[in-house]
Amino acid sequence: MSLGPRLEFRQTQSLVMTPQLMQAIKLLQLSNLDLVAYVEAELERNPLLERQAEPEGERAAAGEGEADAGAVRERTSDADLDPRAEAAGERDGRDERDGRDERVSDWLEERLDTSRSAIEDRLDTGMENVFPDDAGREPVAPSPSSEGPSYSEWTGTGGGGQDSEGYNLEAFVSAETSLADHLESQLVLAVSDPVERLIGLNLIDLIDEAGYLAADLAGVAERLGAPAATVEKVLAVVQTFDPPGIGARSLAECLAIQLRERNRYDPCMAALLAHLELLARREFATLKRVCGVDDEDLAEMVGEIRRLNPKPGLAFGSGIIQPVVPDVFVRGATDNWLVELNSETLPRVLVNQAYYARVQKITRNEREKAFLSDCMQTATWLTRSLDQRARTILKVATEIVRQQDAFLSLGVQHLRPLNLRMVADAIGMHESTVSRVTSNKYMATPRGIFEMKYFFSSSISSSDGGEAHSAESVRFRIKQMIEAERPDDVLSDDTLVQRLRELGIDIARRTVAKYREAMRIPSSVQRRREKQAAVSAG
Repeated sequence: MSLGPRLEFRQTQSLVMTPQLMQAIKLLQLSNLDLVAYVEAELERNPLLERQAEPEGERAAAGEGEADAGAVRERTSDADLDPRAEAAGERDGRDERDGRDERVSDWLEERLDTSRSAIEDRLDTGMENVFPDDAGREPVAPSPSSEGPSYSEWTGTGGGGQDSEGYNLEAFVSAETSLADHLESQLVLAVSDPVERLIGLNLIDLIDEAGYLAADLAGVAERLGAPAATVEKVLAVVQTFDPPGIGARSLAECLAIQLRERNRYDPCMAALLAHLELLARREFATLKRVCGVDDEDLAEMVGEIRRLNPKPGLAFGSGIIQPVVPDVFVRGATDNWLVELNSETLPRVLVNQAYYARVQKITRNEREKAFLSDCMQTATWLTRSLDQRARTILKVATEIVRQQDAFLSLGVQHLRPLNLRMVADAIGMHESTVSRVTSNKYMATPRGIFEMKYFFSSSISSSDGGEAHSAESVRFRIKQMIEAERPDDVLSDDTLVQRLRELGIDIARRTVAKYREAMRIPSSVQRRREKQAAVSAG
């Protein structure tokens, strides 16, 4: 075998992820809020990008207001430039000053002498007799008008005026109170001992957002080096704070604190709280025997517990809920649906070609030219990616509406089974592209706002060989059947399977149980006990 250099030709294929392609993929899966944040960052980083001006139609109303304001300014400026108007103003000013001088002359017949000797004679002191703090103070300039300082001069000085540093009107707006701040303000008033107050602050820090104390008191006492009895004492004080039920270590303790606040904690209620697992399983017969009460008293006790708040801490420090803004609007009627993008969620950016041409002429070295070229390439690709993203979303949404027209016309029970491959094959795209488009995107329809992924569901075969059924429509039918059942005729999972098969839906019992548990619907045994208890209470 000889070793030596030689030439070879090879033909290969490879997929190269360019930065531009990665950016386009990233933009495609962003929600409208994330997209706005991304574009804002690009506007700050890239000097060649700028926001697109509003269309002429949107500025028509604003233009009319500006025209009216311009006419007012024009009339005002004409009056200012008119010599006759100016002369008339001077005459009015002289008349006003003459009348004011006549009024002043009633009590002041002669002008005061402002010479140094006259001032020293009137004050009976020398001008050099001043305090050191007043030596560097400059005299206040008199107002040019004899009527005294204007409104703007009064508001421009002093505390809270325009000239005062650090003045901010927003500082007077009350901020949102957190749970920890609310509890600490009560701790200052309830506990005076510094050691107990320190323990209370530590316990407040350990309370979670739901209002529960998840830490072990023995561990807290060991970490702080305090007696366990003292920690228990401070915790008992914290549990008396508002909101009721705060600082509890379990659900039963939280409910017990609130019942003590309402003066409803008696031995029967204590026995009920000690067996909350029986209440969760709706074993009311066992609860009546344990608590020693009849049906009416048990129904009243259960109703009292249901009126309590199991998570009292959630009333404080809750974040602002961001409303869902749809990316696509669907309007129209049966067989005539109009699909359009929400223009409010689409950032409007342009490439400033004029600025690029002007700056390109004054570049001095290769580094500046490379930076300017990179900015131009990034800006151009961003505008193209945004346009392609909008077109892709509209194409996918149109195909979803075409596939699910029965849902829009008739309701959830007519939702058809749909997957990513069906949409991708119909519009000539890859499944991953359709998946990115439908992520974090919402569609506003006449039946409400739905996430685009809502329209994709698995199929359940038909028992009579007909068209398959959507899993979402099957869940809707199960929920309808359970809501319509009577207290003396509660449907079991086997009965639900039988009724669904009568409707042409071939489904297994374990699938029905899985759908029921996903909708948080109790079993037939628990529903029967709950309905019987409701009938007894009624």
